[in-house]
Amino acid sequence: MLTHLQIRDFAIIDAIELELGPGLTALTGETGAGKSILVDAVMAVVGGRAGADVVRHGAERAELAATFRVSADSEAAAWLAAQSIEHDGEVMLRRVIGRDGRSRLYVNGQVLPLGVVRELGDLLIDIHGQSEFLSLLRRDSQRRLLDSYGDAGRQLEPLAELVAQWREVRANLLRLTTEAGDRAARLELLRYQVEELNDLNLAPGEAAELGAEATRLAHAGRLQESTRAALDLLYEGEANAHALASRAQALLRSALAVDARLASSATQLDEALIAIKEAALALAQYSEALELDPRRQEAVESRLARVEELARKHRVDPGQLPTVRERLAGELAALDGAGASVEELTARLTAITDRYRSAAKRLTKVRGVAAKALGEAVSTKMKGLGMPGGRFSVSVETRADGEPRVHGDDEIEFRVSANPGQPEKALQKVASGGELSRISLSVQVASVAGRAGPACMIFDEVDAGVGGAVAEMVGRELHALGTRGQVLCVTHLPQVASQADEQVRVAKVSDGTTTRTTLSRLSDAERVEELARMLGGVSITDVARKHAREMLKARR
Repeated sequence: MLTHLQIRDFAIIDAIELELGPGLTALTGETGAGKSILVDAVMAVVGGRAGADVVRHGAERAELAATFRVSADSEAAAWLAAQSIEHDGEVMLRRVIGRDGRSRLYVNGQVLPLGVVRELGDLLIDIHGQSEFLSLLRRDSQRRLLDSYGDAGRQLEPLAELVAQWREVRANLLRLTTEAGDRAARLELLRYQVEELNDLNLAPGEAAELGAEATRLAHAGRLQESTRAALDLLYEGEANAHALASRAQALLRSALAVDARLASSATQLDEALIAIKEAALALAQYSEALELDPRRQEAVESRLARVEELARKHRVDPGQLPTVRERLAGELAALDGAGASVEELTARLTAITDRYRSAAKRLTKVRGVAAKALGEAVSTKMKGLGMPGGRFSVSVETRADGEPRVHGDDEIEFRVSANPGQPEKALQKVASGGELSRISLSVQVASVAGRAGPACMIFDEVDAGVGGAVAEMVGRELHALGTRGQVLCVTHLPQVASQADEQVRVAKVSDGTTTRTTLSRLSDAERVEELARMLGGVSITDVARKHAREMLKARR
């Protein structure tokens, strides 16, 4: 429900605020006073088109703000939660339109794109009249209204899940089918590559070990010569390091008896003798194990060359070949099973499609029953609103040869004949704006009992082209609609305005230099004067005032 509207520097409005409550509120005033400008402002703040021309002359920008009360279980509350926008039961939409035509839109202080704000606006408010915001002209809105009227939610829920499954399976099937053309060649290449790597059978870390061994075997003679010479110097030669250190050790032990400060040096020399002996033993073992084996060297170099050849072929380091073999083997296994996967996915896609068609047929049946009932209800309402020969119907055309859709296989279209003898045609092709507004009113009143739509509806000159008893019926229908939500109605007819719970007068005032629009919430006495003006014109007579009082009294 719209609770507060603030407009600044929009068209001929300099600054106005309007507090609104539930029920029917009538907006009245002289022609050209700016009643429709209020509707334009509401349209703009919920995402409608608005350019630089809406900025009041002499102002730098127009500012619009609308506050709505939203219930926790409403679609608007769910939308806000999906957008991670916090609210405490109220949401403020604000729009700033600059002199250059650029706009900034905010929802509870958060900047959002125009299209996103429009989504929220569609959930908060319906604006009915001679404008592009008439939601009933959109096929998707017609479908949603029919489904709401027929309580088709239980049939729609499984459709969405089945369509999601169908799209996922089809995407996988298309991928496999696309790959099938190259599958044979790829399989042949993979088998060859995996066989090569299997024959090599390179263990993790083996490539590094082969490289080290190849280097060692290539320099075996030099290594043996160096180790033997080092062994002679350390332990086995005539003047080796171990013998010299032993002599030094004996001398220190003798001197240690005289001066204990040599104990540290003696200890270090003992440790050096142990280290020399251990190093000599290791060198002797290394020298004995070192073999000059040309055949082993040839085998190592040959295997290392094969490893490096395959590494270059796969453009990896030699040490990564085991990982490459594992990856290619996995791809080979997947492609080997791809044929079976295509058959399996095809069967799954067929099964899901069959389940979808069955669910869609059930939805079509529900829609058919709802379409007949809604058509009869709206036709009845139209007859009471000045269209005695009017007919309304809902066309449900089913096509079951296309892709599954979350809203089923049906194309929904509202069709109408406003006058006797005229064929029914699509609602959006109705020529008269007044007829279109009254038809929309008929649809809203007929469907509101079973509809969970926006709680605020605005009707802009819904009474165009009617008068007398028909105008009174329009007012009663609007009042009945207001008992279930909030209705704002721009009207020129006292029969409609008298049915309102609240009445706001829109006036245009000028000081000779500038012109601006003002709003006044009318008291009971002021309502009498305004209704009398609407009844009698420029000169307000006592007869007109008496008639106005009777109209207000009759409403109560």
